[in-house]
Amino acid sequence: MVKLSAEVAQFFQNQGFVIVSTLDNDGTPHNSCKGIVRVSPQGKIYLLDLYQAKTYRNLVNNPRISITAVDEYRFAGYCLKGEAKIVQNKKIGPRITAEWEEKVTSRITQRMIRNIREEKGQSRHPEVSFPKPKYMIVMEVKEIVNLAT
Repeated sequence: MVKLSAEVAQFFQNQGFVIVSTLDNDGTPHNSCKGIVRVSPQGKIYLLDLYQAKTYRNLVNNPRISITAVDEYRFAGYCLKGEAKIVQNKKIGPRITAEWEEKVTSRITQRMIRNIREEKGQSRHPEVSFPKPKYMIVMEVKEIVNLAT
């Protein structure tokens, strides 16, 4: 496991969502958006998945995973590569669930503030209709790729 610098940990912690890449049975990449719940400087990333579909099946068959995030305004971005473990819904503790709910509430609040300021963006709040998470992905980071260098 690779430790994350404070800069990288904070970068991912501040993301509303990240792109998670897994591998299909035939080796084809599969990409999906997931929300980060927690980032451990020791090199673990905690994500909750709202659907138990393609990403889940891929991780059951092959735990290799990458997480990518970019900030186009700062011209910064990282790809974290590693392995994932699946934690079933019934084993997700209340602290993780509370952190997730806090992040969703924050996203709704930020969208509402932008709408009040009449900035471009989504006028509806899709986060309100999110289902309860189906499982948690715990990623152990093995490699950090700086996308800006």
